[in-house]
Amino acid sequence: MKRYIGTIILGALGIAVSGGAANAQVQHGPDWPDWAYGFLAPLEPGDQVAPPCPTTTLNPTDCRRQNPPAPDDRIKHTLAGTDNSFTRTEANNGYGPADWYPGDHPDMPDIVAHGRESAGIRACSLCHYPNGQGKMENAHVAGLPAEYILQQLDAFERGDRRSADRRKANTNEMSIMAKGLTDGEKQQIAEYFSSTPFRPWVRVVEAEEVPQVRLTNGGLMVPIPDVPPVPLGNRIIEVPANPERTEIMRDPRSGFVTYVPVGSLAKGEELVTMGAGKTVQCTLCHGPDLRGVAAIPPIAGRTASYTMRQLWDFKQGTRVSPFMAPVVANLTSEDMMHIVAYLASQSPSDESFPVD
Repeated sequence: MKRYIGTIILGALGIAVSGGAANAQVQHGPDWPDWAYGFLAPLEPGDQVAPPCPTTTLNPTDCRRQNPPAPDDRIKHTLAGTDNSFTRTEANNGYGPADWYPGDHPDMPDIVAHGRESAGIRACSLCHYPNGQGKMENAHVAGLPAEYILQQLDAFERGDRRSADRRKANTNEMSIMAKGLTDGEKQQIAEYFSSTPFRPWVRVVEAEEVPQVRLTNGGLMVPIPDVPPVPLGNRIIEVPANPERTEIMRDPRSGFVTYVPVGSLAKGEELVTMGAGKTVQCTLCHGPDLRGVAAIPPIAGRTASYTMRQLWDFKQGTRVSPFMAPVVANLTSEDMMHIVAYLASQSPSDESFPVD
């Protein structure tokens, strides 16, 4: 197994981290958290990787995996609590995806609801849902501070936020979409999602065995019915609580079940709340309830896959942050796994995880 990315030096901090900004190349070992990027096995020669995404391109479609669309079943699907109905194709329309519950969020700006097809900019609501809840393979943007959202769009545009795993394409696409957004559109996106509260989305289960899963083109892990479970091992497996409603209908009210190794919550709590001699406690910056402070984002209750990708990208330097680089410098992949397991188990609000 070989993984290569460049090396950069955060000289002001005196910390060396690996990243994609320079030409020097380093090889990474078997602790790479493939599961966090939507894969069950290491990158091997000949595996499909994300399309090259040159900084000169202006079209996000150049950075997108050109997977064939899912076949349209031409069946109008329905969900509880709404009179709306959509076919699979309608629900997953990149330039006007299904909005099952318009009453769950403020009026969407056009860039969120439809994107800008002439520029290849897909609707924000496609990947992040109209209510901003997001899925395991992308980001949970509801309730983030508007200032923070604007900072991240700028980081994508500068190339300071990229995926350390070359198989993951949507981070590349975000970089180019950010370049194509106007300042007004960025402001609309930031204000919209910051005004939409993030609701409980993850139910964490400590387990020794987990469902077998299949991987979708986008990075979603879907449980395979009627097959025996498999050992979880030293990883995290996340699946939709209601697979069909998430995969086919994009139900923005149905969250995820996160299977974590037995004992990881206690280990994660020690790292998050006390640092365990390896790092600073997360509560120092993100608040005692981990729900954010001012422009510092909330980190409670997000999918473990998402949070793990961010920590690993910080450590590899492909997500550049002079604040987070020293925080993760001494953490192992296993440490991070315990941290994200615990963070996922913490409620982002006083509501309860949806029971259905």
